[in-house]
Amino acid sequence: MARIIGIGIATLDIINAVDGYPVEDSKVRATTQQIRRGGNAANTLVMLARLGHHCTLATNLGHDPDAARIRTDLHRHAIDTAACRTIARGRTPVSYITHNLRNGTRTIVHYRDLPEYDYDAFMRLDFGTSDWLHFEGRNVGAVRHMMRHAKRDHPELRCSLEVERPRDEIETLFGLADVILFGRPYVTSVEKDPEAFLMEQHHHLPETDLVCAWGEQGAYAVSRDGDAMQAPAYPPPQIVDTIGAGDTFNAGVIDGLVRGLSLVRAIERGCRLAGAKCGHDGLDFALPAGLGEHGEAAARGGGPN
Repeated sequence: MARIIGIGIATLDIINAVDGYPVEDSKVRATTQQIRRGGNAANTLVMLARLGHHCTLATNLGHDPDAARIRTDLHRHAIDTAACRTIARGRTPVSYITHNLRNGTRTIVHYRDLPEYDYDAFMRLDFGTSDWLHFEGRNVGAVRHMMRHAKRDHPELRCSLEVERPRDEIETLFGLADVILFGRPYVTSVEKDPEAFLMEQHHHLPETDLVCAWGEQGAYAVSRDGDAMQAPAYPPPQIVDTIGAGDTFNAGVIDGLVRGLSLVRAIERGCRLAGAKCGHDGLDFALPAGLGEHGEAAARGGGPN
């Protein structure tokens, strides 16, 4: 079991399922509504905790009922919230998600009235017993200072960076990570072909493992040794819910790497986990055989590297 700190966001997600996306200035009835805890970093840590790791979330929450609901869910999944800061003024972030049942698209309106987690808060974290740091690629200026500090003062800690979509100056973070988990929106903003994108990035980042999830095509990766690889998708019998699938994939990759698996085995692990998630609502689904604290890698004694 590894000790993992995640720095990013936790949200309250309000998910309305509709039978066809509404046209502007119209009124439609939602077929179902779910309210649950979300946020990229929070989702990834929940899955890592389910896989047997000790996880700490570092984020900002408001002093409001939404934050209480988020904390309750995080505690239910054994996430340590001692590093979460409560901001007296402001509101916990909320994502309003319209899920089109006809084609599976998810349109998100995100509202936040809260400052991002900052460098001063990060410096109060206890890194002494940690094995891995996972950063969500947002609040780029502050995250750059955090990652530089970690690289300089705690070089023994491996560091992953999620790059979901384009943000100003996010490329300045790339050289500070051991593993970069690219999202499809970012990749397609640069290059249509994921393999070509990763190989180009490898020329600039020869000391970094590069990964990209690609939906129905599975996932691609290029190791720091320059080896290109692909893992297939593992689609469920029926797609039920894709919200959080990318965060789940990231958790599977990190889990594999901290257990000492090869990069190709790690992305296979991510694809298997994401596929299982897509067949169920939320993140409380049965883990695929061989994954989890008592899975194949744990049985072989794999550990952080």
